[in-house]
Amino acid sequence: MTTLFISDLHLDQTRPDITSALLEFLDSRAKHAEALYILGDFFEVWLGDDHSSDFNEQITMALQELPVPLFLMHGNRDFLLGQRFCELTGATLLEDPSVIELNGEPVLLMHGDSLCTGDEQYMQVRKLLRDENFQRDFLTKSIPERQAFADSARSQSKEHTREAASDIMDVTASEVVLAMREHGVTTFIHGHTHRPQIHNLEIDGLPARRIVLGDWDRKGWFLESSQQQLRLHSFDITPT
Repeated sequence: MTTLFISDLHLDQTRPDITSALLEFLDSRAKHAEALYILGDFFEVWLGDDHSSDFNEQITMALQELPVPLFLMHGNRDFLLGQRFCELTGATLLEDPSVIELNGEPVLLMHGDSLCTGDEQYMQVRKLLRDENFQRDFLTKSIPERQAFADSARSQSKEHTREAASDIMDVTASEVVLAMREHGVTTFIHGHTHRPQIHNLEIDGLPARRIVLGDWDRKGWFLESSQQQLRLHSFDITPT
């Protein structure tokens, strides 16, 4: 049996190719796994569990049919995924960070954005968006109002990404070490940065590794844990 990890699909009705790739992934690899972990930014935007649409229902139903345990973590795009969504899909919402046992060892899971401390502007925005009072107020607004805010925020985010230096968009190396040391792990899995790779590290004289999940665009990415090994896989996404 295998355990699978994905993140950063950024599901959106304007990208039916990614939706199709997900549905095929769920119906092939995922349904035969021991568990599936989604480490954030599953959706490009989530306006709240009370937002009903044909697209949201399609994804919800696909997850409902998944016959294996499903674990979900918030990302910076879908931080409003809530208990109602989890009840409908059978998902367990994980705290960020969380530590699980994998192949007999503790493994740290995060979305990854909280470690991008070099991007001070983003960290300020993140603090606002994760504030409970802000979220409570936001969810009192109408769906069109929430959509207008999300569209504006997405536009500003894209502009910031174009203008910001490449290095500050990645996780801060010292923060990675601190997080792994704090949680007593030598394996760390995260997404967010869209830079899939397995990084070999040394922490306090011990070999360690940081595994970065890839975003789904022209390729889909997933991490497979089986037989005491972790393998990062990719596959082509067919345009539609």
